[in-house]
Amino acid sequence: MREDLAENWGIKAVTVYDKPASFFKETPLDLQHQLFMKLSRTYSAFRACSEPSDSGMERSAFTERDAQSGTVTCLPGRPALLVSSTSWTEDEDFSILLAALEKFEQLINDGESLPPLVCVITGKGPLKEYYSRLICQKHFQHIQVCTPWLEAKDYPLLLGSADLGVCLHRSSSGLDLPMKVVDMFGCCLPVCAVNFQCLHELVKHEENGLVFEDSEELAAQLQMLFSKFPDPAGKLNQFCKNLRESEQLRWDESWKRTVLPLITDT
Repeated sequence: MREDLAENWGIKAVTVYDKPASFFKETPLDLQHQLFMKLSRTYSAFRACSEPSDSGMERSAFTERDAQSGTVTCLPGRPALLVSSTSWTEDEDFSILLAALEKFEQLINDGESLPPLVCVITGKGPLKEYYSRLICQKHFQHIQVCTPWLEAKDYPLLLGSADLGVCLHRSSSGLDLPMKVVDMFGCCLPVCAVNFQCLHELVKHEENGLVFEDSEELAAQLQMLFSKFPDPAGKLNQFCKNLRESEQLRWDESWKRTVLPLITDT
């Protein structure tokens, strides 16, 4: 955008990148469990497949809590949690994700060592009903898709609990970066993002996520990232580690470093 302003408008600008607010961060396991149990009251994808044999245990689809000790653990064989967010407009083609999920389902049916998936797509918008109908027409056996509208306080908790983010935003101008990815990175959540002109300024392919062109490529990325899930030595964990180790400025600090000097110098 800075280059575009200079070349086409003769305007000299300083770039201030969007940064996540401080409440976008990894969610501790006990808070994950609380969130999953809360969402399970409305959305079946978060409910446990079976009740625990011990009445002193509380179980979600992903976690289990011992009521006596308060200890929360991840369920063995739990689904992987895939998250996307959208305003459900024509800027985002969710048929790409649905086609990739169909390919992922077929891989499981063919015997690939892949986990079941819970795919959560948050947001409101004009095309939500259209895509909800498409989702209902899919007869997934190993994938559950839900499209909740979350309370504001729950959205960062969900991002901080997820295993992978997906971004389908295509900039109509080619000059703006998706804020949803900024928030995901604030939660140390790796992202698979559809490619467009300036995306490389945010998503570093093979460093903090992956960039794809179409559903075939996204399906292959999901297969690679979730192979032998959860794999401590896998690429998904490496992306998380890279995000944790990177210098991630928050919005207020970025503003102080970049904008404040411009104001105080005038």
